[in-house]
Amino acid sequence: MSEDMKVYKCRKIVKGIGCGEAIVSTDAMCFYLTDPETGTVIERNHAIHGKSIANKVLVLKSGKGSSVVQVDGFYQLWVKNNLPAAIILVDTEPVIVSSAVMVGCTMVDKMDTDPYEAIEDGDYVEVDADKGEIRVRKKK
Repeated sequence: MSEDMKVYKCRKIVKGIGCGEAIVSTDAMCFYLTDPETGTVIERNHAIHGKSIANKVLVLKSGKGSSVVQVDGFYQLWVKNNLPAAIILVDTEPVIVSSAVMVGCTMVDKMDTDPYEAIEDGDYVEVDADKGEIRVRKKK
């Protein structure tokens, strides 16, 4: 591991390892309001409107919306291979967790520091849910 990476502890929700560029949302999110073809958030007035979450490490306030639309949103992204590489939750709620479980999207929470202070858009982030670790390398 390179010296410019910081390591944080977290709690595993959905097993797996995901890495990539970070995209940070201070808003709750309904995955149904993403374009499955591109992974782009299409919800108006959302903190990350117009940005793609496909294959990114998504730092997210929480989920929102009913289980039906949330699961469908995750499923449509999964079918098109445009799910996030991993999700780091700030506020965990059952609907987003069950949706991520159904498609096997790596998910963690309870990061041992405030994710909004440790991670910014464009940072390189590795999430190892199985080890309970998040590694962050700041963008240059």
